[in-house]
Amino acid sequence: MVMRAILSVSDKTGLIEFARGLSELGFDIYSTGGTKKSLQQANVTVHSISDMTDSPEILDGRVKTLHPKVHGGILARRDLPEHMAELEKYNIQPIDMVVVNLYPFVKTVSRPDVSLTDALENIDIGGPTMIRASAKNFPSVTVVVDPQDYPHVLEHLKTGTLSLDERKKLAQKAFQHVAMYDTAISQYLWQGEEGFPENMTIALSKRYDLRYGENPHQPAVFYAENRVGHGQNTGITWAQQAWGKQLSFNNILDADAAWGAATDFSAATVAIVKHTNTCGLCSREDVAEAYKRAFSGDPVSAYGGIVASNRKVTLSMAEAMKGTFYEIIIAPEYEPEALEFLKTRKDLRILIAELPKHNEAETRSLDYRRVKGGLLVQAADELAENAVQTKVVTKREPTPEEMSDLKFAWRAVKHIKSNAIVLAKNNVLLGMGAGQPNRVVSVDIAKSKAGEASKGSVMASDAMFPFPDSVEQAAAAGVTAIIQPGGSIRDQESIDAANKHNIAMVFTGTRHFRH
Repeated sequence: MVMRAILSVSDKTGLIEFARGLSELGFDIYSTGGTKKSLQQANVTVHSISDMTDSPEILDGRVKTLHPKVHGGILARRDLPEHMAELEKYNIQPIDMVVVNLYPFVKTVSRPDVSLTDALENIDIGGPTMIRASAKNFPSVTVVVDPQDYPHVLEHLKTGTLSLDERKKLAQKAFQHVAMYDTAISQYLWQGEEGFPENMTIALSKRYDLRYGENPHQPAVFYAENRVGHGQNTGITWAQQAWGKQLSFNNILDADAAWGAATDFSAATVAIVKHTNTCGLCSREDVAEAYKRAFSGDPVSAYGGIVASNRKVTLSMAEAMKGTFYEIIIAPEYEPEALEFLKTRKDLRILIAELPKHNEAETRSLDYRRVKGGLLVQAADELAENAVQTKVVTKREPTPEEMSDLKFAWRAVKHIKSNAIVLAKNNVLLGMGAGQPNRVVSVDIAKSKAGEASKGSVMASDAMFPFPDSVEQAAAAGVTAIIQPGGSIRDQESIDAANKHNIAMVFTGTRHFRH
């Protein structure tokens, strides 16, 4: 019995070798357009789909495989005599294999100059239809959507061991391929709409296996979100690892937190993170000095943490890190001498990441939080530095130096788990309190971390003060200015306490909860 295969692929990786293998096994190959041309140029015997359908391609190729002789041949159940009789009645030949991958929709719409017409013409119709049909009928039809599967499939065909279970795995992969494709189209068409869609899917591609999850007994893997139209492969997800052992689940969470904190500042900034909280942070023109000041904020917590720099790591910075164990350092680039110096530390992982684009239109993204049985979805907390609105509510206004530190502290506090309190001075994080159910406790922790350095510092709170006790605590520590969202029914009590201690207080009207 003659076996028939339809080959119609956008990604032509491995196509010629696979097609030759099928021909040697006795397959009649049918194809269309560019795939057919590639096979002919490689001297692989190939027939036109029109030879199968007795119909021409029409509408500029929009309709070529949408035909009963194609889909009847794919969908007929070989175990049902009535199906086979119907094929014979209408002179339809069974199709045993469908090899299809789809138009490069994501690549097309990621171009900054793409038009709606270009996007629509790159929505594949015949391809997904053939994929779904053959995947539905996988007991009789082999569907292949991934060029990486070609050698595996060919070997099984040669040895006669392409089992039902193998075809089922290929079918699952095929349905996932189409689902991701449809998700990309839906995302593209939703761009520019307000609010959130009534229904949504998220497309993820595996990046790599992880050493383990939150704990060593939990296996884990890292997936990348396939986003359309953002034109960015930035951050931890697409970071290149230049040195060190395999990353773990917690490594990625902490590295993402460190990178987010460092890159949230336009000035040269170094962040040190432990358990996703920023324990060291400083903005300085010299990156080595920024690291030293960030480290000075909490040298004890820095041990075993993650270091992120939003500027090139210099040899001076690398040398300043000597003597402290870090899990990871991440930066956009490294001086060659710095990279070689850091590679002498066998337990250090070195990551290189592309800086994010600070254009809100390009970086608009969503945060997903897993709860049992569902997802919470929100717009990411991505307010630009110049978007912070400040309103002085006390008798004394902040000095220019205090206002600079208040703005620094306000950006720092958004990267710390709530209830979050930050003490800062001279664009250096001096102490922070994180994750406490009581805000006064967070203030006390921040004070104890800062020690004597708290005198003359400023304080930021990620949310409003429900009572004036936090202000009283700040005054006792020597804090001279406070920034907070405001909005409490007892705001006036906090303002009165600040006035009593000659503390300048600024409201932002925006909070930065990070649960």
